[in-house]
Amino acid sequence: MALNTALHYNIRNLNDASLENGAKCVTLKTSLFNSKYLIHKAIVLQNLRKRQGTASCKTRSEVQGGGKKPWKQKGTGRARAGSSTSPLWKGGGVSFGPQPRIYSKKLNFRERQLALSTALYNSSSKLIIVQDFLDTITKPSTKEILNQLKKLVSIQQYNHTLFVVHEVSDTLNLSVRNIKHLTLVSSETLGIREILRAKTILMTEKALINISNVANNYHGH
Repeated sequence: MALNTALHYNIRNLNDASLENGAKCVTLKTSLFNSKYLIHKAIVLQNLRKRQGTASCKTRSEVQGGGKKPWKQKGTGRARAGSSTSPLWKGGGVSFGPQPRIYSKKLNFRERQLALSTALYNSSSKLIIVQDFLDTITKPSTKEILNQLKKLVSIQQYNHTLFVVHEVSDTLNLSVRNIKHLTLVSSETLGIREILRAKTILMTEKALINISNVANNYHGH
């Protein structure tokens, strides 16, 4: 069962590192009873998509050789053999070995968005909504972006810090890629595993509104 849940937040002001006056609110669709099931299902499917599925073994029909019977059927005292490609032989084919396959399974868009919104709402205690300062970064600069982040979180809290923005630009990507333990994602590619793994979630207001709009305005096709 999905419910419209209000998420109250304050925007972190980077100019003086203080909270802007007045709390804001955004509506998220969250799951009431089967939240653990949905989140677990989404994470399992996300892990399955990472599997390459390229393991491959040759069967007895694919192994080279084996066209001639090694020895006659009777009279040699040896065990019967019809082909050198038999799985019983060294260098022969493999019985029931792994073959290339696709491990990923289908997850409904509504289920994914519901699980994502629920995980985000449950992680509201570690969520920090920041002022959109990305327009001020005109060129790649790790020092500049790091000085901005220091106003929000301490250096000791950079372990598993997730930074969610509305859109990842090349300038921003080059600026943060050298910061250890900081993961940069866009609101469109945000995954549930990243939300649960992070100790601190930095998110711009545009990214939060985009997540809310996508989840609430989808009616299916």
